[in-house]
Amino acid sequence: MATIALAGPDRIDELRPLWLELHHHHASVSRVQPFVDDETSWTVRRRSYVETLEHGGFALVAEDDGLVGYAMVRIHHGPDDSWALAERYGEVWTVLVAERARGRGIGSALLDAVDAELARRGIHDLVIGVMEGNDGARRLYERRGLVPGWVQLYRVGASRAQAASSAATTATPASAADSEDAPAARPTAAGPTRKPA
Repeated sequence: MATIALAGPDRIDELRPLWLELHHHHASVSRVQPFVDDETSWTVRRRSYVETLEHGGFALVAEDDGLVGYAMVRIHHGPDDSWALAERYGEVWTVLVAERARGRGIGSALLDAVDAELARRGIHDLVIGVMEGNDGARRLYERRGLVPGWVQLYRVGASRAQAASSAATTATPASAADSEDAPAARPTAAGPTRKPA
């Protein structure tokens, strides 16, 4: 059985191989492509871990004959601009279990330890993100009572060029609608036309 304990900043560099395993898994399941290279991924993620710990977050490591998983948790100070989250709430920034150790309850044990540490700090509200396509992780979170609340969409790399090309080929030619003398936009069945803020 894995043992789970709090870990300090001195252990961050030990997390690199597990992070890269998750990075590769994400690249294999995500529809959003391309992914950054390993060095860029770890450099950016490592910086976020240092910042998380410097700003009151915490890390938990799971060990069973070596490191087999970890959780990195950020603490946010509310209120949130949409949901009635408490003045302080947790965000699981990363939680992962090495592929060789999956199916042994380590992910659930890590999340139990996250909940316990948050409760010890008087924090009960929790946010966690999940990569689209990482269905096993999403099922685990939903079994624990978390529900989807936000979807983030991306346009990256070649997608940008394709979108620009598509927009250019479908653009309406200059017409009276482009003239200052054209009548104002009219409301549609979907509601009034709005100018960007």
